[in-house]
Amino acid sequence: MKEAAIRRLLAANLLGVVSIILTAVVPAFFWDGFTVLGTHLAWLCICSVCVTTLNIILHLVLKPNLSPKRSSFAHKISRFLKCCIYFFMSCILFHAIVVLYGAPLIESVTETFLFAVLLSTFTTLQCLCVLGPNIQAWIRVFSTNGAMSIWESSLQITTMCSILGAWFGAFPIPLDWDRPWQVWPISCSLGATFGYMAGLIIAPLWIHWNRKQLTYKSR
Repeated sequence: MKEAAIRRLLAANLLGVVSIILTAVVPAFFWDGFTVLGTHLAWLCICSVCVTTLNIILHLVLKPNLSPKRSSFAHKISRFLKCCIYFFMSCILFHAIVVLYGAPLIESVTETFLFAVLLSTFTTLQCLCVLGPNIQAWIRVFSTNGAMSIWESSLQITTMCSILGAWFGAFPIPLDWDRPWQVWPISCSLGATFGYMAGLIIAPLWIHWNRKQLTYKSR
Protein backbone atom coordinates (compact mmCIF):
# COMPACT_ATOMS: atom_id res chain seq x y z
CA MET A 1 0.00 0.00 0.00
CA LYS A 2 1.41 3.37 -1.01
CA GLU A 3 1.97 5.93 1.72
CA ALA A 4 1.05 8.67 -0.75
CA ALA A 5 -2.49 7.31 -1.03
CA ILE A 6 -2.88 7.30 2.75
CA ARG A 7 -1.59 10.87 2.95
CA ARG A 8 -4.11 11.93 0.30
CA LEU A 9 -6.88 10.31 2.31
CA LEU A 10 -5.67 11.99 5.52
CA ALA A 11 -5.53 15.40 3.82
CA ALA A 12 -9.03 14.99 2.38
CA ASN A 13 -10.44 13.89 5.73
CA LEU A 14 -8.77 16.72 7.61
CA LEU A 15 -10.33 19.15 5.14
CA GLY A 16 -13.67 17.63 6.03
CA VAL A 17 -13.03 18.17 9.74
CA VAL A 18 -11.94 21.78 9.17
CA SER A 19 -14.98 22.51 7.00
CA ILE A 20 -17.34 21.38 9.78
CA ILE A 21 -15.52 23.52 12.35
CA LEU A 22 -15.79 26.50 10.01
CA THR A 23 -19.56 26.03 9.67
CA ALA A 24 -19.82 26.67 13.40
CA VAL A 25 -17.51 29.69 13.39
CA VAL A 26 -17.72 31.62 10.10
CA PRO A 27 -21.50 32.30 9.97
CA ALA A 28 -21.28 34.15 13.30
CA PHE A 29 -19.28 36.91 11.55
CA PHE A 30 -22.14 37.57 9.12
CA TRP A 31 -25.19 36.63 11.19
CA ASP A 32 -25.82 38.33 14.51
CA GLY A 33 -26.88 35.85 17.16
CA PHE A 34 -25.78 32.77 15.20
CA THR A 35 -24.82 29.83 17.39
CA VAL A 36 -24.87 26.10 16.82
CA LEU A 37 -27.39 25.68 19.64
CA GLY A 38 -29.43 28.86 19.31
CA THR A 39 -29.89 28.69 15.53
CA HIS A 40 -29.50 24.94 15.23
CA LEU A 41 -31.73 24.40 12.19
CA ALA A 42 -29.78 27.01 10.23
CA TRP A 43 -26.52 25.35 11.26
CA LEU A 44 -27.87 21.95 10.13
CA CYS A 45 -28.54 23.41 6.68
CA ILE A 46 -25.16 25.17 6.48
CA CYS A 47 -23.26 22.09 7.65
CA SER A 48 -25.07 19.76 5.24
CA VAL A 49 -24.49 22.09 2.27
CA CYS A 50 -20.81 22.67 3.08
CA VAL A 51 -20.01 18.99 3.67
CA THR A 52 -21.87 18.05 0.47
CA THR A 53 -20.03 20.66 -1.58
CA LEU A 54 -16.62 19.69 -0.21
CA ASN A 55 -17.18 15.98 -0.76
CA ILE A 56 -18.27 16.50 -4.35
CA ILE A 57 -15.23 18.71 -5.04
CA LEU A 58 -12.85 16.20 -3.43
CA HIS A 59 -14.46 13.40 -5.44
CA LEU A 60 -13.94 15.31 -8.69
CA VAL A 61 -10.34 16.23 -7.81
CA LEU A 62 -9.07 13.04 -6.18
CA LYS A 63 -11.27 10.59 -8.12
CA PRO A 64 -10.97 7.79 -5.53
CA ASN A 65 -12.98 5.28 -7.57
CA LEU A 66 -12.39 6.34 -11.15
CA SER A 67 -13.65 3.88 -13.72
CA PRO A 68 -11.28 3.13 -16.62
CA LYS A 69 -14.22 3.26 -19.04
CA ARG A 70 -15.24 6.60 -20.48
CA SER A 71 -18.94 7.29 -20.13
CA SER A 72 -21.14 9.39 -22.37
CA PHE A 73 -22.71 12.66 -21.32
CA ALA A 74 -26.13 11.01 -21.19
CA HIS A 75 -24.77 8.34 -18.87
CA LYS A 76 -23.31 10.99 -16.56
CA ILE A 77 -26.65 12.82 -16.43
CA SER A 78 -28.45 9.55 -15.69
CA ARG A 79 -25.92 8.73 -12.96
CA PHE A 80 -26.32 12.20 -11.42
CA LEU A 81 -30.12 11.90 -11.37
CA LYS A 82 -29.89 8.46 -9.76
CA CYS A 83 -27.59 9.88 -7.08
CA CYS A 84 -30.10 12.67 -6.35
CA ILE A 85 -32.94 10.15 -6.09
CA TYR A 86 -30.90 7.85 -3.83
CA PHE A 87 -29.98 10.75 -1.57
CA PHE A 88 -33.60 11.88 -1.27
CA MET A 89 -34.73 8.32 -0.56
CA SER A 90 -32.02 8.09 2.11
CA CYS A 91 -33.36 11.24 3.78
CA ILE A 92 -36.89 9.79 3.82
CA LEU A 93 -35.60 6.46 5.15
CA PHE A 94 -33.56 8.05 7.94
CA HIS A 95 -36.54 10.24 8.82
CA ALA A 96 -38.77 7.17 9.13
CA ILE A 97 -36.17 5.27 11.19
CA VAL A 98 -35.68 8.20 13.56
CA VAL A 99 -39.45 8.48 14.06
CA LEU A 100 -39.66 4.75 14.76
CA TYR A 101 -36.96 5.19 17.40
CA GLY A 102 -39.05 7.79 19.21
CA ALA A 103 -38.76 11.15 17.44
CA PRO A 104 -41.98 13.22 17.26
CA LEU A 105 -44.20 12.12 14.38
CA ILE A 106 -46.20 15.32 13.85
CA GLU A 107 -44.35 17.91 15.91
CA SER A 108 -40.79 18.93 14.98
CA VAL A 109 -41.12 17.51 11.46
CA THR A 110 -38.69 20.09 10.08
CA GLU A 111 -36.15 19.35 12.79
CA THR A 112 -36.39 15.61 12.23
CA PHE A 113 -36.07 15.90 8.45
CA LEU A 114 -33.06 18.22 8.63
CA PHE A 115 -31.43 15.77 11.03
CA ALA A 116 -32.15 13.01 8.49
CA VAL A 117 -30.53 15.17 5.79
CA LEU A 118 -27.45 15.61 7.97
CA LEU A 119 -27.21 11.86 8.56
CA SER A 120 -27.60 11.20 4.83
CA THR A 121 -24.85 13.74 4.15
CA PHE A 122 -22.48 11.95 6.51
CA THR A 123 -23.34 8.45 5.22
CA THR A 124 -25.22 8.11 1.92
CA LEU A 125 -23.45 10.99 0.20
CA GLN A 126 -20.11 9.34 0.96
CA CYS A 127 -21.34 6.12 -0.63
CA LEU A 128 -22.56 7.97 -3.71
CA CYS A 129 -19.24 9.81 -4.12
CA VAL A 130 -17.06 6.72 -3.68
CA LEU A 131 -19.26 3.94 -5.08
CA GLY A 132 -21.90 5.71 -7.14
CA PRO A 133 -25.56 4.60 -7.27
CA ASN A 134 -24.61 0.93 -7.13
CA ILE A 135 -26.45 -0.91 -4.38
CA GLN A 136 -24.47 -4.11 -4.96
CA ALA A 137 -21.21 -2.22 -4.36
CA TRP A 138 -22.69 -0.74 -1.17
CA ILE A 139 -23.61 -4.21 0.09
CA ARG A 140 -20.13 -5.47 -0.78
CA VAL A 141 -18.36 -2.64 1.05
CA PHE A 142 -20.39 -3.04 4.24
CA SER A 143 -20.05 -6.81 4.30
CA THR A 144 -17.17 -8.57 6.05
CA ASN A 145 -13.81 -7.76 4.39
CA GLY A 146 -15.68 -6.10 1.52
CA ALA A 147 -13.52 -2.98 1.12
CA MET A 148 -11.30 -2.95 -1.97
CA SER A 149 -9.50 0.37 -1.40
CA ILE A 150 -8.51 2.70 1.38
CA TRP A 151 -11.37 5.01 0.39
CA GLU A 152 -13.86 2.21 0.93
CA SER A 153 -12.31 1.37 4.30
CA SER A 154 -12.60 5.03 5.26
CA LEU A 155 -16.22 4.95 4.08
CA GLN A 156 -16.94 2.03 6.40
CA ILE A 157 -15.42 3.76 9.42
CA THR A 158 -16.95 7.21 8.92
CA THR A 159 -20.42 5.77 8.24
CA MET A 160 -20.41 3.60 11.36
CA CYS A 161 -19.00 6.40 13.52
CA SER A 162 -21.69 8.82 12.30
CA ILE A 163 -24.54 6.42 13.06
CA LEU A 164 -23.10 5.44 16.43
CA GLY A 165 -22.57 9.10 17.30
CA ALA A 166 -26.21 9.91 16.50
CA TRP A 167 -27.34 6.93 18.58
CA PHE A 168 -25.23 7.89 21.60
CA GLY A 169 -26.40 11.48 21.22
CA ALA A 170 -29.97 10.37 21.95
CA PHE A 171 -29.19 9.17 25.47
CA PRO A 172 -29.21 12.59 27.21
CA ILE A 173 -32.55 13.70 25.69
CA PRO A 174 -34.91 12.10 28.27
CA LEU A 175 -32.82 13.20 31.27
CA ASP A 176 -34.21 16.07 33.34
CA TRP A 177 -31.14 18.28 33.17
CA ASP A 178 -33.01 21.08 31.34
CA ARG A 179 -30.02 21.94 29.20
CA PRO A 180 -30.51 23.78 25.87
CA TRP A 181 -28.63 21.06 23.97
CA GLN A 182 -31.18 18.45 25.07
CA VAL A 183 -33.82 19.93 22.76
CA TRP A 184 -34.57 17.66 19.80
CA PRO A 185 -32.51 17.01 17.68
CA ILE A 186 -29.48 18.97 18.94
CA SER A 187 -27.75 16.23 20.93
CA CYS A 188 -28.31 13.66 18.16
CA SER A 189 -27.04 15.92 15.39
CA LEU A 190 -24.03 16.95 17.47
CA GLY A 191 -23.38 13.30 18.25
CA ALA A 192 -23.54 12.40 14.56
CA THR A 193 -21.25 15.32 13.71
CA PHE A 194 -18.66 14.45 16.35
CA GLY A 195 -18.88 10.80 15.30
CA TYR A 196 -18.32 11.74 11.66
CA MET A 197 -15.36 13.95 12.54
CA ALA A 198 -13.89 11.20 14.73
CA GLY A 199 -14.32 8.73 11.87
CA LEU A 200 -12.52 11.08 9.47
CA ILE A 201 -9.53 11.21 11.81
CA ILE A 202 -9.58 7.56 12.88
CA ALA A 203 -9.89 6.10 9.35
CA PRO A 204 -6.48 7.08 7.90
CA LEU A 205 -4.76 6.36 11.22
CA TRP A 206 -6.34 2.90 11.41
CA ILE A 207 -5.46 2.19 7.76
CA HIS A 208 -1.86 3.31 8.32
CA TRP A 209 -1.58 1.20 11.48
CA ASN A 210 -2.96 -1.91 9.72
CA ARG A 211 -1.43 -1.30 6.29
CA LYS A 212 0.57 -4.53 6.41
CA GLN A 213 -2.53 -6.61 7.11
CA LEU A 214 -4.68 -4.92 4.46
CA THR A 215 -4.26 -6.76 1.18
CA TYR A 216 -6.30 -4.65 -1.25
CA LYS A 217 -4.63 -2.35 -3.72
CA SER A 218 -5.07 1.42 -3.62
CA ARG A 219 -6.94 2.88 -6.55
